[in-house]
Amino acid sequence: MSRAAPYNRETAIDAALTLFWRRGFHATSLKDLERALSMKPGSIYAAFHSKEALFREALQLYRNRSAQNVSARVESADSPLEALAEHARRTGRPKSGSPAGCILVKTVLELADEATEAGEDARTYLREMQDLFRSLFEQARDTGELPPEADSRRLARRFQSNMFGLAVETLRGSPSEDLAALADDMADEVLRLRQRQ
Repeated sequence: MSRAAPYNRETAIDAALTLFWRRGFHATSLKDLERALSMKPGSIYAAFHSKEALFREALQLYRNRSAQNVSARVESADSPLEALAEHARRTGRPKSGSPAGCILVKTVLELADEATEAGEDARTYLREMQDLFRSLFEQARDTGELPPEADSRRLARRFQSNMFGLAVETLRGSPSEDLAALADDMADEVLRLRQRQ
């Protein structure tokens, strides 16, 4: 009797992320996961316990990568507002072949009427991203890029709402040039917040 090939957990979660991102939680079947992960059903359950547990790990991987992407933009930008503007621009220009939109937004919409741990995870991760945006607006205020009275919480909520809209436009299949133009408008809106020197 031949043994199943060993699996790499991170590679398996990454493959599951791509599949869930493209198809959504409910539309992804165990057969789909078997093919994408090159694992048998028993091996999937032994490794991840359930489809939802695997989905939750995939969401966490996405959340971690998103935070790393924002942090990388902060490192390379001249200012916090420039980093936020660049984040909008790049989000509106997804890599060719990558799944559409944001899996966190997609999950919140798909599981809105269900009390699931995965849905709560997605909402939590979106709150965490909003907190990250808020910290960047606070840095911009503290360095004088924004005026002292700027409300970082309100600005972060507005920026994230715009990002939601961009994700939905991507999910509904808007043309790439329209997405890029929308992202550029969002970036310009952020940069117009700058305090005049």
